[in-house]
Amino acid sequence: MRVKDDYRSLTGAEKAAIILLSLGEESAGKLFALMTDDEIKEISQTMSTLGSVNAAIIERLIIEFADQMSASGSVMGSFDSTERLLSKVLDKNRAAEILDEVRGPAGRTMWDKLGNVNEVLLANFLKNEYPQTVAVILNKIRPDHSARVLSSLPDSFAMEVIMRMLRMESVPKEVLEDVERVLRNEFMSNLAKTSRRDTHELMAEIFNGLGRDTEARFMTALEERNRDSSERIKSLMFKFEDLAKLDPGGVQTLLRAVDKNRLAPALKGAPEILRDLVFSNMSERAGKMLREEMEALGPLRSKDVYEAQAAIIATAKDLAAREEIVLSNKTDGDNDLIY
Repeated sequence: MRVKDDYRSLTGAEKAAIILLSLGEESAGKLFALMTDDEIKEISQTMSTLGSVNAAIIERLIIEFADQMSASGSVMGSFDSTERLLSKVLDKNRAAEILDEVRGPAGRTMWDKLGNVNEVLLANFLKNEYPQTVAVILNKIRPDHSARVLSSLPDSFAMEVIMRMLRMESVPKEVLEDVERVLRNEFMSNLAKTSRRDTHELMAEIFNGLGRDTEARFMTALEERNRDSSERIKSLMFKFEDLAKLDPGGVQTLLRAVDKNRLAPALKGAPEILRDLVFSNMSERAGKMLREEMEALGPLRSKDVYEAQAAIIATAKDLAAREEIVLSNKTDGDNDLIY
């Protein structure tokens, strides 16, 4: 058997063979599963004639690999590359099932997924379907989401859907399967390609995480350059004061979940209406202790108050995402929700 001790003489196939042998059978097997038959054949043939390899050569190869990965700066992941990868290591049905989940939105069933789709996107798709089909779909998703979808449809079309929902009886299984197939093939499969997150929503979340002074400075500058965008972002931002719109049950749920050490400093900078709402949903003893704690804190830096409020807002958003409370930052009556 030959002894490989000259690093400079190694071919690409020999380097690959050495790396795979160094990884061990289990890891090498996983990598082989990603290769074409020609690649496997070439590397296997090289392995069979490789002979003994000096440990210093193996170490240098690993260092070279790490250096090349670092020099590349990053790796590129995409839906297409993920699809190709899964198709090589999983059977067709399993790969399709996983890709359906990746394609989003989250949910175990098609109806769960639809419940996480923006109502405007869903309405734009459904307005081109038969009213009876739309009635079946809206009958299967959450009532609150159905309401928002209906309000996004043309009035005449929405009324046709409502009339069919009123007359609807049990839907045969085969009809539901047909509807699900249409949704999967014509809507969900294109959702990731056609839908993009509203950049104003993203910026509102970023602004929510800024300190008050920084937020005010950026917002003032944005107002000067693009007033429409600044107003849109303001309408989407959730403020600590918006917690005053919680119902009593929501307040109690939030109080059970928040870090108690954050509550007193957060309320120091809160409007009276929010303080009253919190105290009215606490026991007399707990409310008295909280008031005493707030008094004992004395004057606080605005930064400390804001950080405490931001922590409570984060907890509230987590609860809303789990649908344990309902958050709204609107001052009018349209009750748009933030999750």
